[in-house]
Amino acid sequence: MMESIKKFDRKNMQNELKNNYQEALKDETFKKLVNDLKLDNKTASLNTTMLLDSCMELKNCHNCKGIYECQNKVLGHYLYPRATGNILELVYVPCKYQKEQDRLMELRNNSTKELQNARFKDIDMSDKKRIKLIKWIKEFYDNFSVVGDFKGLYLHGVFGSGKTYLINALLNELKINKKVDSISIYYPEALKDLKEDWDTYSEKINSYASVPILLIDDIGAEQVSEWGRDEVLGTILQARMNNHLTTFFTSNLTIEELEEHLANTKTSLDRVKARRIIERIKQLTVDLELISENKRK
Repeated sequence: MMESIKKFDRKNMQNELKNNYQEALKDETFKKLVNDLKLDNKTASLNTTMLLDSCMELKNCHNCKGIYECQNKVLGHYLYPRATGNILELVYVPCKYQKEQDRLMELRNNSTKELQNARFKDIDMSDKKRIKLIKWIKEFYDNFSVVGDFKGLYLHGVFGSGKTYLINALLNELKINKKVDSISIYYPEALKDLKEDWDTYSEKINSYASVPILLIDDIGAEQVSEWGRDEVLGTILQARMNNHLTTFFTSNLTIEELEEHLANTKTSLDRVKARRIIERIKQLTVDLELISENKRK
């Protein structure tokens, strides 16, 4: 009798697994995943739930426009099945945006010395698309005085087009020839450092808020939080705006795209606060685009 019940339960379970699997196969993402992994029906049906978890994250990635929009459990990664024989396990795989961020971080670490030594004489003048920007930078350098009211740039453009290098060349020339102090911060890393070291938080914020020229590099590449947007960025920009201090930004996002980015956090959507930040940026800067080929290829 007991053996008959066990057989009945086993058969019901097998039927349920089969039905769940057949239902899941109606989803094209699921079907493609099974085919890509070359799974037989038995292995796939036994792991339907696991495969569906992966499909959900793959779909999130398909519609994602950047790491700041990531909806997956681990930021910048997606769950993907790894097969060892007939055994499946889920592993976290970095998405294309995370890979790009990792690559840029490595490049940044390797190029710190290059940025520190950037000068006008080293700027590539052969690309005609850069001429308008280079003229603006030269005029800014010629006219700049710490007692004046000079707007910086909101400089946006594609990955690797040389935005950071050009602004650092300007800052280096000003420091060497006109003794103008400046600070350049890679914004995603600066937020991380502020959060991890509260002992120096106030000192760093005061430095960023009061230095004659500040470069906020790669804004828009960070994961947005209410704290980072309102308490850190908002505080710094308000102080610099009040004191008429020159501020530069580089970004892969247009100003409109940055507003959308700043409006979205993991816990809320706040367009009013994002608009407030954007208005401060607009008061502090001139908006220019760098249209150029990727110099990092």
